[in-house]
Amino acid sequence: MLTDSAWRLDSGKGDSAQNMALDEALLEAMPRLGKPVLRFYGWTERAASFGYFQKYSEIERLTLFRPLVRRPTGGGLVAHEADWTYSLVLPTCHEWYAVTATESYIRVHEWIQAAFAKLKVPTELASCCRKAEPGQCFIGHEKFDLLWNGKKIAGAAQRRTRSGLLIQGSVQPPPLSLDRRQWQQGMCEVATDQWQSFELDHELFARTRELAERKYSQASYNQKR
Repeated sequence: MLTDSAWRLDSGKGDSAQNMALDEALLEAMPRLGKPVLRFYGWTERAASFGYFQKYSEIERLTLFRPLVRRPTGGGLVAHEADWTYSLVLPTCHEWYAVTATESYIRVHEWIQAAFAKLKVPTELASCCRKAEPGQCFIGHEKFDLLWNGKKIAGAAQRRTRSGLLIQGSVQPPPLSLDRRQWQQGMCEVATDQWQSFELDHELFARTRELAERKYSQASYNQKR
């Protein structure tokens, strides 16, 4: 869980390029912002994101969802339709930045597990891998993914830079009567009681627009490998 004050950003729905661009813009801005930002967001289109190191030619055969957008983080293919997406961005001064990738992966899924527990939904961290279709994030599972009744419901991908740590995550909610807003509130309540509402300033708006237009909406980036 987080141990100090943090920003909360409910940015609503965006298209695939905007969603990826804002996450990267927040990561770049960490030296200026100086504390974690937890962002909840959705999708205006039936899209799919895929890991930075994956091959586009392989991904386009695995899903009919379009557009396909390359994330700034690793991981596998994720279809975005009814999932709950979030990002967590932390500065280099935060203790999460210094831990291993495995440890930060465990921590974020323990956090989500605690939020589901507040909703009376029991989940568990996977103790081992269950391999399935290559490249697809929610078919099978990896160690420390979050499971409900043995099925993966939460996965995440990470990127560390000199500016900070970016974790992008997707939750495929179990087929129960769950309210996304209650889950989001649970995420905040189990992490810290020092949340502050966050609003994008002009610099972040401008950088997000630039990254969306010049990078994440361009075939030259999304299909570069």
